Amino acid sequence: MTYFLRRIGYFLLTLWAAITLNFLIPRLQPGDPAELMIRQISGRDTEIDPARIEAMRIMLGQPEGNLFQQYLAYLGQLARGDFGYSYTYFPATVTDVIGRALLWTLVLVGVTLMLSFVIGTALGAFAAWWRNSPFDSVVTLGSTFVGTLQSFWVALLLLFVFGYVLGWFPTAGGYEASMPGLNLEFLADAVRHSVLPATVLMLLGPVGWVLGMRNTMILNLGEDYIRLARAKGVPDKQIALRYAARNALLPSVTGLAMALGGILGGQILIETTFDYPGLGRLMQQAASGKDYPLLQALLLFTIVGTLVANLIADMLYGVLDPRARKAA
Repeated sequence: MTYFLRRIGYFLLTLWAAITLNFLIPRLQPGDPAELMIRQISGRDTEIDPARIEAMRIMLGQPEGNLFQQYLAYLGQLARGDFGYSYTYFPATVTDVIGRALLWTLVLVGVTLMLSFVIGTALGAFAAWWRNSPFDSVVTLGSTFVGTLQSFWVALLLLFVFGYVLGWFPTAGGYEASMPGLNLEFLADAVRHSVLPATVLMLLGPVGWVLGMRNTMILNLGEDYIRLARAKGVPDKQIALRYAARNALLPSVTGLAMALGGILGGQILIETTFDYPGLGRLMQQAASGKDYPLLQALLLFTIVGTLVANLIADMLYGVLDPRARKAA
């Protein structure tokens, strides 16, 4: 019980620190979002009437008072689930804006993450079992090479070849603006738009799972219980899948739980490169437009999602591994 209470205490303390940093960080950026919006409308070189900026502040509902008063007001808003209005998409609320982008990211990043996990752990397990074989060399060296590539570079390469040169796939967006609606034609078009960003995620996503699973399983294959199983004549297939791979999978499951929590942050570089309407592109727009309410909400969702996933992983560790409970 002490182990679980301590983990919950760490979770609450980290959550408070994250909420406080989430409040402070956007306000450390120089500039005034109201003035920025007026300049975008009027032109950068145009002289601006201060009354227009003040009117824009009132329209956006920017917080008043000193930093501490704003902090208290911010905590009150969080308690009410009120994230305010988005400066960029005014008069839409932050909740509506995030709700429209959330499904796109969940489908794209969630599906590719699960596929990457399954493929990566399977390849890592086989590479560990057949270590020092040609298969192991191809998988390990290939994963190491692919892991050195930057996601935005791969995205730009695919975009140039398959989007502009060959013209096989759309170069931007999540669907054609002229065909919204939940029907087969729209779904087929949405899938077609997601092929290139999903390909980038599927190329780079399994790398970490492959190397992590391979290294952990090789360590497990050297343990005494594996040697004992072999000495007792347990079939190789059972040793590989039931003993070595099963025990090596635990750290990967923990990593998967944390990665699932990070889905809410989207894939900023990839979504921005393909102009994909997900949370990653939304976060980039919020940061560049000094949209404090939207940026704070997105950061908060990402942090809370990661912390909750981490807490669940810690709880699972406590249930599955008695050594973790005793160490606490």
